Amino acid sequence: MRAPDAPIVVVARWTVAASSIAEVRALLPALQRQSLAEPGCLGYEILESSATPEVMVLIERYRDVAAIDAHRNSVHYRDLVAARIVPLLVQRQVDLLTSVS
Repeated sequence: MRAPDAPIVVVARWTVAASSIAEVRALLPALQRQSLAEPGCLGYEILESSATPEVMVLIERYRDVAAIDAHRNSVHYRDLVAARIVPLLVQRQVDLLTSVS
């Protein structure tokens, strides 16, 4: 059971359409920079598979659920992720994780 004030880690696994990899890569620096500027964001890392470049993993850390809600309702999330990146994805899986200890 998670403590109500425990930080939350978001692991987002994206499979990008092969024809859209360059476009998604170009949008990621702005997404990372603007997300890290949010008061509740504790970390934001973007990883890419060396074997399968269309697989990208974002590891994000947030102070609490309210911080995740603020992130998902931010202008940059709506503009970059929802409007521009998600349509370029073949698959998207997002898990919210918390520490067990």
